[in-house]
Amino acid sequence: MTDITAFLDRGGPALWAIAALSVLTLALILWKLWRLSLLGLWRKARAESALTLWTQGAPRQALDTLDGRSGLRARVLRGAMRARMTHDDDTAREETARHARAALVEARAGLRALDLIVTIAPLIGLLGTVLGMIDAFQALQDSGNRADPAALAGGIWEALLTTAAGMAVAIPASVALSYFDSLADGLAHDLEDLATRLFIVPLAGEEAA
Repeated sequence: MTDITAFLDRGGPALWAIAALSVLTLALILWKLWRLSLLGLWRKARAESALTLWTQGAPRQALDTLDGRSGLRARVLRGAMRARMTHDDDTAREETARHARAALVEARAGLRALDLIVTIAPLIGLLGTVLGMIDAFQALQDSGNRADPAALAGGIWEALLTTAAGMAVAIPASVALSYFDSLADGLAHDLEDLATRLFIVPLAGEEAA
């Protein structure tokens, strides 16, 4: 623990800030994976089964299949089915779009924070390097003819720590952000596909009543 503290002290406040960002990044990634698991982002089978029943002319059974399901696809499809059974097509489409937008907002929760970390971590690192270089060159100026090249190199090396640390935080955060973005895009595609397949099937009059 003492070694870690001494290492962080070498980079100054910027390195401490980047260390805090690294902990926050890890926490965000783990929370996001846990949250997406709870939202059933990787579960598609139940929605597909319900849609199959719907296309076979059994909307009530399709709804029963989705009852109690908390997955995003199941929730949106359940809302779309109920809207289709109680409203005209235009209103039902609007209601389905509303449910889909809400699901996508949930799927993208936390991504703005990751995006911010990707942006500011390298900037904080660069700021720390610039401040460290200023200190190193001020020390060089103060030493005059007695300047020690080894001491100057050591000051520059310590200053560059923050840039490397900032990039080390930003790179995995950027990878995670791209991954979560791709998951949200995949969800958007799946919801559009489910809604399209739902609305192309004619609804029997007695079932819609």
